[in-house]
Amino acid sequence: MYDIIISEFMDERAVASLAPQYAVQFDPGLVDDRPRLLAQGGEARAIIVRNRTRVDRELLECFPKLQAVGRLGVGLDNIDVAACRDAGIAVLPAQGGNAVAVAEYVIAGVLMLRRPAYRATERVLAGEWPRQALIGHETSGATLGLVGLGAIAREVASRARALGMQVVACDPFLDADDPVWQGVRRYAGLDEMLPGVDALSLHIPLSDSTRNLLDARRLAAMRPGSVLINSARGGVVDEAALASALRDGSLAGAMLDVFAEEPLRAGSPLEGAPNLILTPHIAGVTEESNERISWITVDNVRRVLEERA
Repeated sequence: MYDIIISEFMDERAVASLAPQYAVQFDPGLVDDRPRLLAQGGEARAIIVRNRTRVDRELLECFPKLQAVGRLGVGLDNIDVAACRDAGIAVLPAQGGNAVAVAEYVIAGVLMLRRPAYRATERVLAGEWPRQALIGHETSGATLGLVGLGAIAREVASRARALGMQVVACDPFLDADDPVWQGVRRYAGLDEMLPGVDALSLHIPLSDSTRNLLDARRLAAMRPGSVLINSARGGVVDEAALASALRDGSLAGAMLDVFAEEPLRAGSPLEGAPNLILTPHIAGVTEESNERISWITVDNVRRVLEERA
């Protein structure tokens, strides 16, 4: 039997560091084999997951000795935090480990969406020479809007300002006199901010209040020709409404790393939408960030297990 179950991929050197103290089952295939995962829980004191493994009441019942949930990342919408709290189980996100990776992803998206020449390879190889159609826009002087101004959004803001962008944001959980607003224009609400941005990046969790936050009405309120990037959580954007806005040209482009359902099924409303870049929930995962969050998670889990030994 195992002390620690790891159901998704992580840095193997970090996994190996646990072996002297604990019996570890490292099997990234468990995320896609729920019955086998649940069968492993009898003696496990910790489970380490990313965003796809559901740590819900069913899993907790099958892991009666569980003391810690290590999260390889920061989002907790796949973890029943309340149930873990009621059971005295520590939930341990890897705070700060992937902020740089996500920030670079967002900035790359702004550049690619505002200047479509970066995506012209197939047309050029086919003998086309569409220079005028691919002129696009400079990033310098444009306005970037951030929904949420947490640690990752602040990394985005720093890089955007270095490119000469104006940065605005709304975050109801930050006081107006908080020093994090330095260099960022504060808006009291999303609806007031949307008409003035050239690019919008989302940095909020998924909750009842944020589900479909970017709906048809708010997408229509965005400045014509603006672009949207979602590297936060699927479900925050109404995907059907986004596809419609892209098709009618009111939005110039969008880049999505997260979706209401992952992986996407055939027949997604996003299928065939123009000027759309899709990636498979990879914004926060680079070789460097994977190593960082793996070691943060290992240290977090080890600390809790040692404290409760």
